[in-house]
Amino acid sequence: MKTDYSPANTTQQTGQKKDYAGPARPLCYLGDDEAEVHPLDMALQNNIAKMTGGISPASVALAWMDWGMHLAVSPGKQLELGNLVQKQIASWPQFLAPALTGTPAETAKNAAGDTRFADAGWANWPFNAMSQYFLQRQEFWQIATKGVRGVTAHHENVVNFMARQLLDMMSPSNFPLLNPEVIATTQATGGKNLMTGAAHWMQDNGLEFQVPGVEAGEHKTEQLAYQPGRDVAVTEGKVVFRNHLIELIQYAPQTARVYAEPILIVPSWIMKYYILDLSPHNSMVRFLVSQGHTVFMISWKNPGKEDRDIGMQDYLASGLFAALEEVGNKTQHKPVHAVGYCLGGTLLSIGAAALASDHVKDFAAHLPKLHSISLLAAQTDFTEPGELGLFIDEGQIAMLDAQMWEQGYLTGEQMTGSFQLLNSRDLIWSKIMREYLLGTRSSPNDLMSWNADTTRMPYRMHSEYLKHLFLHNDLAEGRYEVYGHAVALNNIHAPMYVVGTARDHVSPWRSVYKIHVLTDAPIDFVLASGGHNAGIVSEPGHANRSYQHLPSDQRGQSFQQANDWLSASKTESGSWWNHWQAWLSKHSSATQIKARSVADQGLGKAPGNYVFEK
Repeated sequence: MKTDYSPANTTQQTGQKKDYAGPARPLCYLGDDEAEVHPLDMALQNNIAKMTGGISPASVALAWMDWGMHLAVSPGKQLELGNLVQKQIASWPQFLAPALTGTPAETAKNAAGDTRFADAGWANWPFNAMSQYFLQRQEFWQIATKGVRGVTAHHENVVNFMARQLLDMMSPSNFPLLNPEVIATTQATGGKNLMTGAAHWMQDNGLEFQVPGVEAGEHKTEQLAYQPGRDVAVTEGKVVFRNHLIELIQYAPQTARVYAEPILIVPSWIMKYYILDLSPHNSMVRFLVSQGHTVFMISWKNPGKEDRDIGMQDYLASGLFAALEEVGNKTQHKPVHAVGYCLGGTLLSIGAAALASDHVKDFAAHLPKLHSISLLAAQTDFTEPGELGLFIDEGQIAMLDAQMWEQGYLTGEQMTGSFQLLNSRDLIWSKIMREYLLGTRSSPNDLMSWNADTTRMPYRMHSEYLKHLFLHNDLAEGRYEVYGHAVALNNIHAPMYVVGTARDHVSPWRSVYKIHVLTDAPIDFVLASGGHNAGIVSEPGHANRSYQHLPSDQRGQSFQQANDWLSASKTESGSWWNHWQAWLSKHSSATQIKARSVADQGLGKAPGNYVFEK
C-alpha cells in the first residue's frame, strides 16, 4: 500500500492522523492567508489581463510615478542628463562630416551582443545617422532610469525594462525601409524575401493561405521537429510508477555493475522533463547511465482546468515524496543521490529540509535517505531573482491570478511570452527581422524543439510559489511551511553539488550561490558557461564549453562572497558533467553492485504518457 503524503493524511508516531489541510478554499483561491476575493473583481481583472498580456497597469504606473517624482526633485541627476544631451548634440558635427562621405566615424557605444547594426550597410548614409541617433537615445534612457535617488530598486528595474522595451520596438532595424540589410536583400531577390517572410508569418499564425511561388513550411501548430520517443527522450527505460501528478521512469542499465546509490532526478514542471534526455549525444540521463548509475526521472503531468487547486504541497507529496518511496522500493532502500533542476531543485530543497525536520522525519522514516543533493540552476533565496523579478510584486501577482482565474492554469504560451519579453531584442524583434523581413528560418535543433513543447501550471501552485518564494522569500527566511510547520534549510547536512550558469536570466548564479549562507552542509559550487538551459545541457565534447570551480584545498574556513569566489575560482575547459560524475563517484559506496534490471509494471516504456500531453 502506498503512503498518502497529502497534508490531510500526515501520520505522526502515535498513528493518529492530523489534518493540516486548513479550511475549505474559496472560489478565488489566492493563498492560505488571503481573504476571499469577489468574483466580480476577478472577472474585471481577468479582462484587463487579457488586454495587457498579464502585465499589471497599476504596477507599471506606480513604477513610473516613483521614478518621475523622484527625478523631479533631483536637480543633480537632471543636470547630469542635460550634460549628456549636450555632449551627444556636440558629437554630431564630428560624426556628420565623415558619415556623409562614407568614411567610418566614431559612433555611440553599442551594447555587448547587440548585432542589430552589425551589417556593413549601417555604415553608409543615411543609415549610419539613424543608428547613431538610436544608440544615443538608448544611452540616454539607460542612464536616466538608473541611479535616481529614492526610487525603489524594483521600480527602477521596471522603468528601465519598460524604457528598453519601447526603444527596442522603435529601432530602425525593425522597419524594412530603414534597414539597409533588408533593402539590399529585397533588391537582390526581387522581393522574394518579403514574400517568403509573409508566408512565414502566416504559417506561424496557423493561416492556410499559400503565397504563390513560396514553399510552405511547417506550421507552428504542427508537430515538433524533434518528437519525444523518436528523436529525443529515447534512452531505454520503463515507467515504474504513475499517480495523478507524476510518472516515474527507471532507465535500463548500460553497464554490468552500477553504483549502489540510485539517482532520482526532479525536473521543473515548468518544462517537459526531457531537456535532461534530449538527443543521445547530449542526454544527461544517457551520460549518467553509461557511467554506471541507476537513474530514475520524474515526468510531471501537464495540468488542465480540473487541476486548478493542485498546490505546492501536492507537488511535494505526490511528486517528490511519492517518487522517493518508489525508488526505495525498487533499490532495497539504498540512500539516494537526489538531483533537482530549476524549480525542481527548489522543491527538492524544500523536501530535504522537511525530511530533516522533527515533524516529518519520523512520519517519513521509511523513505530512503538523501545521500547527496545536486541543485542545477535552482534558487533557494529569491531576494535577487534576476529579470523575472520584474513581474513579481503584489499588483503583478494579483493580475496573474486574475489571468489564470477563468481557465484554471497558466498556459505555456503565456509563460513563453513573459520569457521572450526579458530578451525581446533577440527573441522578438531580431526574429521578426530575420524571419519576416529577410525571409530566413533558423534550422531547428533538439533544444529549440523542446522549448516549443510547452507546459501549463495550475492556478493554485503558480500563485503559491510566486507569493511564498519569489515575493516573500519564505523558504530562505524560515517561514515556508510543510504540513503546517516551517522548515529550515540549515537542517540539511547531506553533501551538496550546486551548479549555476554564467548567463542565466532565470536563476542568476549569484542568487543560486546564496545556498552557502542558508545551510552548513558541505557544498561544491560550480559555475558553468552558458545560460539557464544550454549551460546545464553541456555534454562532454561540446565545443567552447567551460566551467569554474574552487578546489577543496583552496577553500577557506569562512564564507566567501560570490565575487570573491569568482576571483579565486579555477577555469576548466570542457563539460562540468565529468566533474560532477567524479563528485558523485566520490560520494558513492566504493563497492559496486550487479546492475538492476527494470521490471515491467505494465505502465509502458519511456518516455511514458504524460510527456505527450498538450
